[in-house]
Amino acid sequence: MRLETLTLTNFKNIEEAKLEFSPKINCFLGNNGMGKSNLLDAIYFMSFCKSFTGVPDAMLIRNGEDFALSKGNYQRSGASEELILGLARGRRKSLKRSGKEYTRLSEHIGLFPLVMAAPSDSNLVRGTSEERRRWMDMVISQGDRRYLEALIRYNSSLEQRNRLLRDGVCDTALYEAVELQMDMASAYLHPKRKAWIAELQEIFSKFYKAVAGENGEEVKLVFNGSLDSDAVGQVSLVSLLESSRRKDELVKHTTAGPHRDDIEMTLNGMAMRRTASEGQCKTFTTALRFAQYEFLHRASGMRPLLLLDDIFDKLDADRVERIMKLVTGDDFGQIFITDTNREHLAEIMSHTAGDYAMWKVSGGAFSKTDNN
Repeated sequence: MRLETLTLTNFKNIEEAKLEFSPKINCFLGNNGMGKSNLLDAIYFMSFCKSFTGVPDAMLIRNGEDFALSKGNYQRSGASEELILGLARGRRKSLKRSGKEYTRLSEHIGLFPLVMAAPSDSNLVRGTSEERRRWMDMVISQGDRRYLEALIRYNSSLEQRNRLLRDGVCDTALYEAVELQMDMASAYLHPKRKAWIAELQEIFSKFYKAVAGENGEEVKLVFNGSLDSDAVGQVSLVSLLESSRRKDELVKHTTAGPHRDDIEMTLNGMAMRRTASEGQCKTFTTALRFAQYEFLHRASGMRPLLLLDDIFDKLDADRVERIMKLVTGDDFGQIFITDTNREHLAEIMSHTAGDYAMWKVSGGAFSKTDNN
């Protein structure tokens, strides 16, 4: 899959832009705050119908304007497709695919696979379990629509149960009905998460060695599932919720279930969040994103778009060079890279046999360069 052209109107600080992309490497050079990351966020928005940064849709509309529009022309599975995504203050966002508007935006997730690496990825290592669950759910959902549907059902039932707890409801039958719905959804979520971590571990280890070099470091991803028990194996969510109901009534929220799952990330047996340097953390998360890319390629049969936002910061020259060789190889498809350092981008260009494009970015405006 590749993005051929992108037209933006009033997206963040970008008043108007139309860009035609290289099928391989696209580089955006400029100082911080000029609009490089905003462009990547616009591409991300086309695949996920939300900002990578998690800000409300209204904040994506340029200051002083009432609407924002993004139009992308793609080559996907041998066919041309057009996506038009519109935002207007006070109105529901709309997405049209080849002229037909989606009734449910969730139907779009996974059809235009994309992976984005950004400085905020450090939150995957140092942040809360919620950050890691959100990432896990986002990746699995792109390749498994049934998983996304189960996740939506689980979260809806979880909110119902939390509402009962907040309102002080004591009707056991109501709790049992909601908890049964949660259990049915979790019966699909839990094994899928467990199997995904096991599959990702193998891919991740390969990419970590490719980026870090053969330095003897061992990295691991361990799934800490709320339904796992050392004594009896997997426990049912119904029994877990029933046993924790009294406690939940006191704290007014649900304290057990898949919404409490986590991924333990270790380096040489030590928790990354406590011991890793900034460089190790950046290497770890970069390898995670590359592993995510390969997983989605396997799941969808398409090469996802790869967005690399300021990826070289905090990495030594050797690791930068290894990443350059990786992303310009045959295992990756179309790539979008931002940086403030022209030398990094020039080095990448030298590996691409001329199949690249570069833009200078200033104040939300994009000017194509000849790279000389």
